[in-house]
Amino acid sequence: QVQLKESGGGLVQPGGSLTLSCVTSKDIFSKFDMRWYRQVPGKERELVAVIFGSGGSTNYGESVKGRFRISRDVFKNTVYLSMNNLKPEDTAVYTCNAFGPSGTWGQGIQVTVSS
Repeated sequence: QVQLKESGGGLVQPGGSLTLSCVTSKDIFSKFDMRWYRQVPGKERELVAVIFGSGGSTNYGESVKGRFRISRDVFKNTVYLSMNNLKPEDTAVYTCNAFGPSGTWGQGIQVTVSS
């Protein structure tokens, strides 16, 4: 029932910025924590950021803290991941997740940080 669609990935140079968007089904933020994960081949999936459905507080993985910011726009039914000062090790497939009952995953989008 919950649908997610990510956009905004691509190629960026080290030190650059990129913002990912995840358009969701209508009015889900009160029921789901919204999360961004990332994964590279041969590595475990890593939780990047979360914004909680109740209250909108946030949490971040240590590797991205201070560089990434998760936010949401209730009117647009969109959650964002703003990524700054990108590093080559940020290269991964990023996925949006609605965490909770009947939650789901986005399709995943590639972010490549390279000169």
